[in-house]
Amino acid sequence: MQFLSGELLPALNKGLLVSLALIIPASIFGFIGGVALGCARTFGPAWLRKLGNGYTSLLRGVPLAIQLMLIYYALPKMGIYFAPYGAALTSFILCTAAYQSEYVRGALLSIRRGQILAAEALGFTSLQTIFWIVIPQAARRALPGCGNEIIYLIKYSSLAYLVTCMELMGEGKVVASDTFRFTEVFFTVGLYYLAMVSAATWLLHKLEKKYEIPGFGSR
Repeated sequence: MQFLSGELLPALNKGLLVSLALIIPASIFGFIGGVALGCARTFGPAWLRKLGNGYTSLLRGVPLAIQLMLIYYALPKMGIYFAPYGAALTSFILCTAAYQSEYVRGALLSIRRGQILAAEALGFTSLQTIFWIVIPQAARRALPGCGNEIIYLIKYSSLAYLVTCMELMGEGKVVASDTFRFTEVFFTVGLYYLAMVSAATWLLHKLEKKYEIPGFGSR
């Protein structure tokens, strides 16, 4: 009990704050990036669609651990330096935006063509139509898929310790290495992640119910 309250929990609580400092901004900016990328891949000119598709294929095809290593260890060779936190956050935003763009692109394609034609008939420009008519509906339809990606983000945030960003998993690993009490440490770390995922699932369910489109996928 002394080990739990005096050593393990203080270290994990410290790591938890770093994990939240990674997850929350990565979720927000990743969603914004996913919407922008999804729009570019759906409505952009041919060269922009190809660029967006290439970016998405690259980021989805390369393991996140390798992306972290490249940003933190390889970019300095080209004169680009990131602190551990900055490298982890940048990698998470770039990666989750690529995945979220797939959900957004699917939602954008689900908007009926008639709505776009009606907006244009009313004098909306293409940009206004996309911004005011298409994106608000698509964002609501994409919310369940994007929420699922946020759940994944919570779990793969545990890779940040690979670039010495000492979040929850990193702090747990240090304590386990110092004390050799691997069972207690990683069982407790697992409970922390389970609590975060459960809280995020509950919150995302509330958001889905609040912003669901009447008659679209309702149960």
